[in-house]
Amino acid sequence: MKFALGIRHYQSGLLFLLLLVGYALRVNMSVGIVAMVDSANTNPDFEEYDWNEQTQSLILSSFFWGYILIQLPAGTWARKFGAKILLTVSMGACAILTLLTPVAANLGGWVAVVGLRILLGVSQGFIFPCVHTLLATWVPPSERSRLGTFVYAGSPLGNVIMLAMSGQLASSSLGWPSIFYVSGVIGVIWTALFFAFGSNSPEVDKRITDEERTFIQESLGQETNTEEIKKLQTPWKRIFTSLPFISLIVAHSAQNWGFWTLLTEIPTYMKNVLEMDIKKNALLSALPYLVMWLGSFVFSPISDYLINRGYLSIANARKLFNSIGLYFPMFALIGLGYVTKEHTEIAVFLLTFSVGINSGTYVGFMLNHMDLSPVYAGTLMGITNFSANIMSILGPLFVGFVVSDATNPVEWRIVFFVAAAIYFLGNTFFVIFGRGDIQPWNNPDKEEGDANKSTETIETIK
Repeated sequence: MKFALGIRHYQSGLLFLLLLVGYALRVNMSVGIVAMVDSANTNPDFEEYDWNEQTQSLILSSFFWGYILIQLPAGTWARKFGAKILLTVSMGACAILTLLTPVAANLGGWVAVVGLRILLGVSQGFIFPCVHTLLATWVPPSERSRLGTFVYAGSPLGNVIMLAMSGQLASSSLGWPSIFYVSGVIGVIWTALFFAFGSNSPEVDKRITDEERTFIQESLGQETNTEEIKKLQTPWKRIFTSLPFISLIVAHSAQNWGFWTLLTEIPTYMKNVLEMDIKKNALLSALPYLVMWLGSFVFSPISDYLINRGYLSIANARKLFNSIGLYFPMFALIGLGYVTKEHTEIAVFLLTFSVGINSGTYVGFMLNHMDLSPVYAGTLMGITNFSANIMSILGPLFVGFVVSDATNPVEWRIVFFVAAAIYFLGNTFFVIFGRGDIQPWNNPDKEEGDANKSTETIETIK
């Protein structure tokens, strides 16, 4: 049963599509705003907006203002009310808001767009806490790296598809508004699929076989009992005083600073410093995330192999791949700071390498939430995502503060150097203080010995 294609795989597929669609709806503005302020180079038949670099950075960062608001309660709500209803409602709202973006820009200018992006962020704030809640319920520990990374791989693929399509859509007869119409319709389709086929747990799913349900429940132990989990009180004090968990906050925050700075600003950097037209810009902006998507399928089976064969402990495997995902990009960003427009091939290679190899973090700190606490995985993700997305706000705003002349490579060098330093500090903290075993506060009603026993049971199943 362990290797059969079961309902847990179909649920993972729906979550993969969720992250693909969710990230497409996030990143559409990164290329869309380039066309909105320079429609002459795409389709001059559509309105152009006179927004300076500071205003553009404000728009790009505003998504995260709303996004962080919902992070802290989202994980707890997913555990208490069920992730399915939260994801269905929030993604439906996200799709509608995306469809309204061109109207908001036309009627209310950048102020209306900022307001809409804040609401879009609120609606997407449920995604990762709910995803972690569902993964912790559906995925056995022995398959955690593979299925978890498969799900996470939806995010870079969503970036690839949206970034690659956006330039073509903006230059088409439908103009830049089609970027938001196409991505919004895709969001509506996913919402309908998940409403029809999504499920909160193996216990309540009506299509799962008894054999698969038993396999999952025995692998996870009591943590799959959703009714019992709903009754538990979150041990907030013990969570916030846990050094292994604090190391997750630091690693996640470092990752988000670099990742979102690059994701939101690469199209602007390529247009103004490397002097690439928007079609070529969009395709090359997508390339790093295509490599990231492919890289995730390299790291995940290696991680599971090393853990399941006993070559590395869970903690050491998480630290190894997180180091690959953050230390290597650090060196690439330092090199990128010295590249000029005469060497665009080198710049594209370094950008692609720094973002692509960042996929190592999918089997690093991202999975570590479930390692520390299967019961509170969604809550932990909500907390770390809250802190991390403060960095997602500060990163683009920092670019707007530092880069007064978007064509000046020296100013961009500061952006890349700061991101490299944050990568180094964040991962070093995680390597020193991170852990891979279930923490005693996973079930406050049990003694620490019971938590260790649970860990031993999982290792036996592996």
